[in-house]
Amino acid sequence: QVMEGEPFYHFSHRGTRQRALSRHWGWHMRLSRDPQVLWFEQQTLKRRSRRGTGVVPTDPWFPKQWYMNNDIHPDLNILTAWSRGFTGLGVVLTVLDDGLEKDHPDLAANYDPLASYDFNSNDPDPQPRYSDSDKNWHGTRCAGEVAAVANNGICGAGVAYNAKIGGVRMLDGSIMDIVEAQALSLQPQYIHIYSASWGPEDDGRTVDGPGALAAAAFHRGVTQGRGGLGSIFIWASGNGGTNYDNCNCDGYTNSIYTVSVGSVLGDGHRPLYSESCPAILTTTYSSRTTSKVQIVTTDLHHRCTDKHTGTSASAPLAAGMVALALEANPALTWRDLQHLIIRASKPAHLQAEDWAENGVGRRVSHYYGYGLLDAGLLVQEATTWTGTRPQEKCSVQAVQVPREISSKLIISTDVSSCSKSIRSLEHVQVELSLSYSRRGDLVVALSSPMGTTSTLVTVRPYDTSQDGYKDWTFMSTHFWDENPKGIWTLRLENRGDAENTARCPLSLLSPGQLTSFILHLHGTDEDMPARRSTATATDECLRRDKQGACEDCGSSLYTHHGSCLSYCPPRYYGRTRSATPRDTALVCASCHPSCYTCQGSSANNCTSCPSGHTFRDITHTCQRP
Repeated sequence: QVMEGEPFYHFSHRGTRQRALSRHWGWHMRLSRDPQVLWFEQQTLKRRSRRGTGVVPTDPWFPKQWYMNNDIHPDLNILTAWSRGFTGLGVVLTVLDDGLEKDHPDLAANYDPLASYDFNSNDPDPQPRYSDSDKNWHGTRCAGEVAAVANNGICGAGVAYNAKIGGVRMLDGSIMDIVEAQALSLQPQYIHIYSASWGPEDDGRTVDGPGALAAAAFHRGVTQGRGGLGSIFIWASGNGGTNYDNCNCDGYTNSIYTVSVGSVLGDGHRPLYSESCPAILTTTYSSRTTSKVQIVTTDLHHRCTDKHTGTSASAPLAAGMVALALEANPALTWRDLQHLIIRASKPAHLQAEDWAENGVGRRVSHYYGYGLLDAGLLVQEATTWTGTRPQEKCSVQAVQVPREISSKLIISTDVSSCSKSIRSLEHVQVELSLSYSRRGDLVVALSSPMGTTSTLVTVRPYDTSQDGYKDWTFMSTHFWDENPKGIWTLRLENRGDAENTARCPLSLLSPGQLTSFILHLHGTDEDMPARRSTATATDECLRRDKQGACEDCGSSLYTHHGSCLSYCPPRYYGRTRSATPRDTALVCASCHPSCYTCQGSSANNCTSCPSGHTFRDITHTCQRP
């Protein structure tokens, strides 16, 4: 290509390895002998970093953000994504909730009025309604998790601190199907990501989902939103754990169009409030048992809080991470993102008895989906991802005549007819119509030909309904990438308390009957497991010591505690290992103990301070309280 206004030409050659540091001998000789070439030079990659602040934000509450500042291992690996230059720039996200304090000093610079509306009062201003009890703080807190401004000396930093954030006020009034539909359809060509932390009652007895208008809005969003790539809907899985609720009885979180996000405590234990179901795709942190500090974010009246918690705190963290992935690759479809989230989620230290390996070797749990979401992995996978082939759907009517359920019923169905169009599964749905004497006693499980069993709904002791399920659709993500060919098995079993069943007079007769079972398989004709993950890249270390610790990470990564990092964590700063010009190796060196982040090793090289200490701007020092 011709350089604009300059007599230079840039040639790329197929035979020369991109990023090659040694010169290509043949072309070098040929060009040097050509009398018409006055000057040439083989172009190589140069390392350039933005001057100014480092990767770690200098906000006063960032030291409290344990889930992203390396305080616990593993954290959400946000710093790695930031170190690669992804901070949410160019991405627009809106929080569907009870309003947004748009003039909050840690949100105002990122606030986007075009991504906001008040459907409770029907005006463009999403400002929350203030009252003596000040209960409308939820939307403002969720927004701060995503897009609180970084390096401004206020509160902490959002996961995608350069993204644009909007708010929709819709939960502070009468909630109707049309209000939900309007919120889900707001500016679908402008807004990229919608984050929601609400749904039907988490009381352990409700079975409910979107009405006709909201259901149509979801479908329209994924087919037409974002220029046809599809709107991204991030959903909290629910807080009904103490009521033994199951998120597959919630039609928002179990929609194939939403990314359902679960919660885990800092120590890897399951929160009491978290629900389980196979619709959950991934998990982020929601609170910490070992400290009073929970999730740090913006609060009403221009304040900060470190007390935000629940699955409604987990979903916005995932939404922010998805914003980083969309900046890394804006061409991702709604389905691409679900593929990437699965590949970037890891079981890590998440504790549950039900971790199981599915047919393609991925570990998956009904509490956590595929595990803890890793932002560094997510952006790395996103940058090289090539789009998935179109979504295929195949439905099989598995019950022709009504079947008595009594205490157990097993139904097998062959779906070989579907294997022509679907080679790799995505979402699997089971649509059931049945009557039962006590709905909550019934456990429903589905097993695939590759041997994976997914429990679609567990016992719900508070669900005493005699209505059964009427065309209710359960969903599982646990069969992702499996080949559907072969026999699928549905098991319905009464696992309720014997006393419960005895109390119910209907149970003396036949407890119920299954009138319809339709298996809906979604997927693609591509062999997805054959796609290699880019994130399991080759070893970045150039030289290791006898113990296996890295001594040299080259000139583009920092050596830190024997491993290679793309940034230096809090309490460290990056520098070359030695003063000699030939040694370009980078290391993370310790800051002065008084600093949280720094640009050198002395006490007056601080750029931010540990929690509770005061930063002195003139002297660049940290003062104890």
